[in-house]
Amino acid sequence: MSKTARALPWLEAGDSFPAINTAWGVRDPAPGLLAAGGVLDVPTLLAAYSQGIFPWFSDDQPVLWWSTDPRMVLQTRNFKLHRSLRKSLSHFVSDIHCEIRFDTSFAQVIESCAGKPRAHQPGTWIVPSMVEAYIALHVAGHAHSVETWINGELAGGLYCVNIGGAVFGESMFAHKTDASKIALAALIAFCRANGMAMIDCQQNTQHLASLGALEMTREDFAVHLDKTVGQAAPVWRFEPLYWSEILTAKTPQT
Repeated sequence: MSKTARALPWLEAGDSFPAINTAWGVRDPAPGLLAAGGVLDVPTLLAAYSQGIFPWFSDDQPVLWWSTDPRMVLQTRNFKLHRSLRKSLSHFVSDIHCEIRFDTSFAQVIESCAGKPRAHQPGTWIVPSMVEAYIALHVAGHAHSVETWINGELAGGLYCVNIGGAVFGESMFAHKTDASKIALAALIAFCRANGMAMIDCQQNTQHLASLGALEMTREDFAVHLDKTVGQAAPVWRFEPLYWSEILTAKTPQT
């Protein structure tokens, strides 16, 4: 931390989060950093996500809490189904040996994601304490895995957080070509079928932008959360008919 940086609030277990507009700004060492400390239990994670706050830290750091501005989000109607992915997806849907499953191997999905470093980071950000915390969140019914299965094997997938009508994407992995993208397409189809208009992506990456994600202000994202976190959550079950939301509906293509 530089000498000119504002002091970072330290949280004890049970403390409330600071207001998100007090997060470090562009002149601070880590824009979007809101607080440090606290715990990764289920109530704290639910309180964080409901306010647009997420944890992100390395093994040698305390828990760090972030609220980025701008926020990268993927409006489900703006998902770009590239021609190559459409071809892979059409083959996947027509093959009886391929299927999408929800929540059958959550631990395996998050552990596979933990083995993949985040872009521009020297190591994984899904440290063991995060794995443990999100498995607990999954058991509580608020974290879900979207799994791409091919020939009876888990080929790729993603995990996300769901509170009411709000969905927060976390991480993806693939053992086979396009397996993670197929999982994302399934999540998009599920969200469209259940009236969920936006998936939080947290931070801007070129890959997310290529799929149609765009930035929005933290203030607008907070308004979205105010409208959605109190809604009834969907039943997390994938139905094959949901593919029509992607393959037959009007979807941006490149």
